[in-house]
Amino acid sequence: MTAAVVVRGAVKSYGAHRVLDEVDFIARAGEVTAIVGPSGSGKSTLLRAINYLEPLDSGYVTVQGELIGVRLHRGRLHQLSERAILRQRSRIGFVFQNFNLFPHLSVLENVIEAPITKGVPKPQAVARAQELLVKVGLKDKAGAYPRQLSGGQQQRVAIARALALEPDLVLFDEPTSALDPELVGEVLTVLRDLAAAGTTMVVVTHEIGFARDVADHVVFLDAGRIVEQGPPRQVLLAPEHARTREFLGKLV
Repeated sequence: MTAAVVVRGAVKSYGAHRVLDEVDFIARAGEVTAIVGPSGSGKSTLLRAINYLEPLDSGYVTVQGELIGVRLHRGRLHQLSERAILRQRSRIGFVFQNFNLFPHLSVLENVIEAPITKGVPKPQAVARAQELLVKVGLKDKAGAYPRQLSGGQQQRVAIARALALEPDLVLFDEPTSALDPELVGEVLTVLRDLAAAGTTMVVVTHEIGFARDVADHVVFLDAGRIVEQGPPRQVLLAPEHARTREFLGKLV
């Protein structure tokens, strides 16, 4: 199976604090890659580096074989123009922890906003949005506004919005962390359905059960370094590294 995302030698520091420390991993097309680890381990920074919301100090990211945020010229990497970076980001869906919906737009308007901005005819954008709202179980909420929805419903709208441009992959940054416990299940059900449909996803998550049951590949990140990675059965059920065992033991 081909690589959708390749991260090589990723380093990111804030002052003296190195958040990512020589990170290497591959996320394969059509698979779910789960990134797990303690708070502050660099998980969200790694995710944001994939679509160049966080430029790396060194190293690089490719998506579908294309360098993200930079170009190679005479052996050195140079940052792309903002317009070129925005073009690349349009191929990468991103679902944040806190929904980030436009409060003054209806559910349908939130989902069609990006496609219309990119030049998709409105009837086509609306038809696609309606399909996506069915997919996330919100067909009857098209005319509602974010304030009228539960947190779980808002996050499902955010997922539909991320899928509206038919991206090459979708990044999820702890998509259930801002939800009340009883709402977590409805979002995880949507993620499971997307996984079953072959959507390429990289998911930062604290939901170890989801990572175990749905992910194809698990990356355990600690203090900015990948400690262990591999199939969930190996990393989560029979970890080789003591640090992984310690982390998982605290979750039981």
